[in-house]
Amino acid sequence: MFRFMPIVTMRLFLIPLLILLTACQSLPTDKKASESLSESELQRPDPHSLANFEDVVITHLKLELKTDFADKALKGHVVINYKKLNPDVKYMVLDTRDLKIRRVSLANDSKQQLSWQLGQAEATLGSALRIKLPEGEAAIRIDYQTHPKASGLQWLNPTQTATAKHPFLFSQSQAIHARSWIPLQDTPAVRFTYQAQIEVPSALRAVMSAKNNPEINPDGIYQFDMPQAIPSYLMAIAVGDLQYKKISEHVAIYAEQPFLEPAAYEFAKTEDMITAAEKLYGEYRWGDYDLLVLPPSFPFGGMENPRLSFITPTVIAGDRSLDSLIAHELAHSWSGNLVTNARWCDLWLNEGFTSYIEARLVEAVHGQQRMIMEAALNLQGLQKEMADLPEAEQRLSTCEVNLDSEDVFSGVAYDKGRFFLEWMEKQVGRADFDAFLNQYFDHFAFKSVTSKQFIAYLQENLMAQHADKLPLDIVNTWIYGPGLPDVLYVPVTDKFEVINDNIAAWHNGTRNLADIETDKWTTQEWLHFLRALPTPLDKQTMQQLDKTFDLSNSQNSEIAHDWLLLSIRYHYEPAYSRLIKYLTTIGRMKLIVPLYKAMMETDELQHLAQRIYQKARPGYHPLAQSAVDPIVNHQSDNL
Repeated sequence: MFRFMPIVTMRLFLIPLLILLTACQSLPTDKKASESLSESELQRPDPHSLANFEDVVITHLKLELKTDFADKALKGHVVINYKKLNPDVKYMVLDTRDLKIRRVSLANDSKQQLSWQLGQAEATLGSALRIKLPEGEAAIRIDYQTHPKASGLQWLNPTQTATAKHPFLFSQSQAIHARSWIPLQDTPAVRFTYQAQIEVPSALRAVMSAKNNPEINPDGIYQFDMPQAIPSYLMAIAVGDLQYKKISEHVAIYAEQPFLEPAAYEFAKTEDMITAAEKLYGEYRWGDYDLLVLPPSFPFGGMENPRLSFITPTVIAGDRSLDSLIAHELAHSWSGNLVTNARWCDLWLNEGFTSYIEARLVEAVHGQQRMIMEAALNLQGLQKEMADLPEAEQRLSTCEVNLDSEDVFSGVAYDKGRFFLEWMEKQVGRADFDAFLNQYFDHFAFKSVTSKQFIAYLQENLMAQHADKLPLDIVNTWIYGPGLPDVLYVPVTDKFEVINDNIAAWHNGTRNLADIETDKWTTQEWLHFLRALPTPLDKQTMQQLDKTFDLSNSQNSEIAHDWLLLSIRYHYEPAYSRLIKYLTTIGRMKLIVPLYKAMMETDELQHLAQRIYQKARPGYHPLAQSAVDPIVNHQSDNL
């Protein structure tokens, strides 16, 4: 899925954040989201869930919800089917956050109410909903509604959308935000199927992480079915003035009208990626693979919701140079959606595998040079990020460390995980490694696994055949050790060396900027150029760069981001108007957070950062607000 780090990576990431809670049922404790997990939390099967899923497990959900844009709430009920794993269990404990529970009853007789209790809110975990189980395994119905500031939902008014005509709603459930809009067992260890009926205003369309009907329903009632078992973090919903365009056998675009055709062009290679992935890793098991282009406030690059990946419009560059984000979200159809980490401390089993497959798909569709350039940029960013991380957070598996569920989303899980798999591939050869991955995905399909399970499976099915090439001590160093092992294969590309030569020639006065041939440069080459410039840069040099390459007017969000960082660092005032527009029109955390940080680290720009944020904040997602608030010293009304 996603992460936060100031580097190029065409996918989602998340940063450590303070979740803003406004508990409806009970007062929150004084515990802060950034604190370590307690001993009692670490002893749970999933320290980030209050649910008793080892005793009783959800098997199927049936949702019936109405979207109320006036109250900014989903209202209705959920029917829960479950299975007792412990025949003596008397209660089911569910995860909730800020939900208003109206009634708990038998599904087949809503007048027969069940005994229930909502626990005191815990800052990061929410409130445990404890329900007395009926006789047998009779389905349970919970009537409820969400809070207007549910951490997993964003309600946009019409002016915050592309058409400015209708409101918009979208969810973000990963990591533990599904509990803010559905009472359930909010842990990746539990998988369930679901059905849903969503009622929306007649002018709008509802879509979910399920089979979507391309036809508009004039009565505003939409039915959904997800027959494959998924974990709670893949529960997703969006409601808006969405248009539909089929672009290939498996792929369609859902988007507001202004984004529809640009997205159809930008993501035209998606079917080729599906074909390449099936050749490498077996059948695509999810039916359709549709893409929902969200409003610019979406806080991440993408989210791999099955059958309907959520995508930021900031990757619509006009030249398909940022579509490796699509490769990443598609790759989750095998790594993550199909085989999931059982606990968030083993996120690398999800994102590391996905980043590796992403690279393979980019290579298959766009060529080896594009893949290597992205790898080189990602390695640079990973090394920079690791320099600021404590050693305990540089491990792939952090299950022995007291981390909040959001803190595991770093470049370590993504890129260190990817480079570990790439090391194994190069050690044993692609043919054997691909065969192993195919076998792994089949063996654990629709299951959740831990690092220990993976190592045991790796030992039996790959290491035993290549003991001399995959020593256990080196494997353990990758997974449980800090930093990057010396055996890392460092990506090197001639394209970056050519750029380095051009920069050196310009710097020593033997070549003019205008003589550097940039017409055919990809986004990745531009980013390397901006990051390889000799520093510090004076205002005259910044002006020369801007005049030659028109960088302040770049409509490529990644290039503009790196140029604006340089402009902040070296006080290039002509770019400030672009900076203001940039920060007030997009909400993708990867792009906005580093800019606010850079401004707040510059004394003369702190006031500007706070003024921009005051204007931009209402349009940001709650997760983005939680990330930026402490950076700019914003005092939220909710604290």
